[in-house]
Amino acid sequence: MKLLKILFLLAFTSTFSQQNLLQSGPMLGYVEMTEAKIWVQTKAPAKVKVEYSSPENPSETFISNEVSTVKDNAYTAHLILEKIRPGKKYNYKVLINNQPLKFNYETSFTAKKLWQWREDAPEFTVALGSCAYMNEPEVDRPGTPYGGNFEIFTSIGNKKPDIMLWGGDNIYLREADWDSKTGIYHRYTMTRQQKELQPLMANSQNFAIWDDHDFGPNDADRSYYFKHQTLEAFKDFWANKSYGNNPEQNNGNFSTFNWGDAEFFLLDNRFHKSPNDRKTGERTVLGKEQLEWFIDAVTTSKFPFKIVVIGGQFLNSAAKFENYATYHEERQYILDELEKNNVKGVVFLSGDRHFSELSGLKRPGKYTLYDWTVSPLTSGVATSALKETNENRVEGSLFMQHNFGLLKFFGNKDNRALKLELFDKDGKTLWNKVITLKELQ
Repeated sequence: MKLLKILFLLAFTSTFSQQNLLQSGPMLGYVEMTEAKIWVQTKAPAKVKVEYSSPENPSETFISNEVSTVKDNAYTAHLILEKIRPGKKYNYKVLINNQPLKFNYETSFTAKKLWQWREDAPEFTVALGSCAYMNEPEVDRPGTPYGGNFEIFTSIGNKKPDIMLWGGDNIYLREADWDSKTGIYHRYTMTRQQKELQPLMANSQNFAIWDDHDFGPNDADRSYYFKHQTLEAFKDFWANKSYGNNPEQNNGNFSTFNWGDAEFFLLDNRFHKSPNDRKTGERTVLGKEQLEWFIDAVTTSKFPFKIVVIGGQFLNSAAKFENYATYHEERQYILDELEKNNVKGVVFLSGDRHFSELSGLKRPGKYTLYDWTVSPLTSGVATSALKETNENRVEGSLFMQHNFGLLKFFGNKDNRALKLELFDKDGKTLWNKVITLKELQ
């Protein structure tokens, strides 16, 4: 009996010890029909893997690749699950040094459904938010803490979105951070371990773009000398499907993915962006290579809904701050290319501004093009919208408080629609609008 107690105590101590090695996560990245990615961060070198099974056959378990975490990339691990099947739900466990971890919330996902040529597109929801500031008093600016209402992440998780879109300014690099790899990885680590984030990250797919505060200093552009280092950190801490269109050139983090009958285009508005104040040379947000990649990709997309995600506002008519209106020629080029190529079903999503609003641009003979700005999640709230004239603002859509958005794709093939719904920090509806697919044709 004494030996059994000793063995039990040793097993309990070992499990507890491995639990203490977890820094943050797990975070669910992309999920395809036959493959998924899960991200985990440990506090020290460790061996990490994932065990997963379908509730339909829980005795049949599968194991991901095993990753030995190292200090150079902040002990992060990207784990590939290769045995999933279309439309199936899976429960998963994280194992550190072969010991399974325990969580007080579910850890599960559902593989992408194979619906094409078989049935109507499935209903699904996508959460959206930007500007997430986590306080760190030792290096934050003096005064009232800039971040607050972190319960908003619990409210998002309670909506059980299939996907969470992080719309930029997801970590807020500060003066103590952006000049060193140590500072950059510290800020990512500190932000990612926020306890309210964990259930949301574990059960919804997470995709991210960046804006200036993830990329470098405020309003940072292509001249930022450490941009390749912040790009590597972005890759280490997120689990998007791809980054840029040429991995050998390491040319930004723009990419695309699809779910249901929507394709999402994640644009990089920083890596190639020309300086705001430069008077000579090209004036660009995306850069020539990314710009043409985007036009090619959105033109050839076969998905009815084409959702374009970018850090700054695309349709706000006020040519101030870093609105795309201050880069008029490139903005107009995109609008012209969409029209000349008869691209249908486009909706822009943006953040950055610390307030939320819907902008709509009615194009002659074409559908109204929308840009839904959703901001902020937890950072300071701005009232600057009251001091600028956005001629494209949809009446009643302006909100200046902590908030998040939810996009719901629903209806059969003859009545497919997209519902935009804005919520406060507690998950209560502030505003909504339904846009039918026919209106986007």
